[in-house]
Amino acid sequence: MARTLADGQHAIIRILDVDTGETAVIHESADVLYEAPNWALDGTALYVNGDGHLFRLELNGGAPQRIDLGDVPELNNDHVLDPDDEHFFVSADDGHIYRAPLAGGQATRVTNDDGRLHFLHGVSPDGTTLAYIGVETSADGAWSAPNVFTIPAAGGPDTQLTDDEFPDDGAEYAPDGTWIYLNSERARTRPGHAQLFRMRPDGSGAEQLTSDERVNWFPHVSPDGTRLAYVSFPSGTEGHPADRDVIVRLCEADGSGMRDLARVLGGQGTMNVNSWSPDSRSIAYVEYPMDDGRTESDAARAES
Repeated sequence: MARTLADGQHAIIRILDVDTGETAVIHESADVLYEAPNWALDGTALYVNGDGHLFRLELNGGAPQRIDLGDVPELNNDHVLDPDDEHFFVSADDGHIYRAPLAGGQATRVTNDDGRLHFLHGVSPDGTTLAYIGVETSADGAWSAPNVFTIPAAGGPDTQLTDDEFPDDGAEYAPDGTWIYLNSERARTRPGHAQLFRMRPDGSGAEQLTSDERVNWFPHVSPDGTRLAYVSFPSGTEGHPADRDVIVRLCEADGSGMRDLARVLGGQGTMNVNSWSPDSRSIAYVEYPMDDGRTESDAARAES
């Protein structure tokens, strides 16, 4: 079921210049909880999800316009543009990944009936392969530790790249295809302590990129391949929950030179997918402030 805004909460879609720090509000809503901006390949629009649907938001003004995907089930916040600039890939709440026309129209299912949930995060630069997070579920609904898989974008056999008890997520290809970037708990000091890693496209040669007390999620590679933008949660966070005081951060592709870009109330939905502009100068993200200025701890108490 699609997420919704709390009473008095807003979804604000922003663009931030990573070098100057200047920000601009592109859209604000008190009705729809928009999430996870992708930048159109021509730089003129953003793609966001909300209410289980996908929307196109022109940067020169106007409201988000819903894209009709036919009978595809409700979407979650994992969607990635196809390099052909005519299609995109989306994850739906039925646990499958679909390929659909950017202009709208009937989508085609990519993933197999293999008993796992499929959460899309990356597409190879040539558009032939998807990287996704696969989760096995038990009869009582419990989830296994998420692992990284690949599958041909046209459909076909899956390849499992990671296989251990430590959760992996956010698998995304480098623009030249030489790495898959991800967050993982494989070096954790306590449950939930995810850090950023990268590995070769066959799952070999894993390298740890960050090592700090915070919980780091969703490394997004700039189109020029030089920098990563990611969401950093407070120490002790497990998973990537919503309505937390998070930091949007930037580092070099090797993990060096980390610096803070923005502090926002967000987390889940803020930047789940690659949101870099085509010129590698700006990122888009979503924050979810409360009208009364409540912070993470206040929001958590209100939910309990």
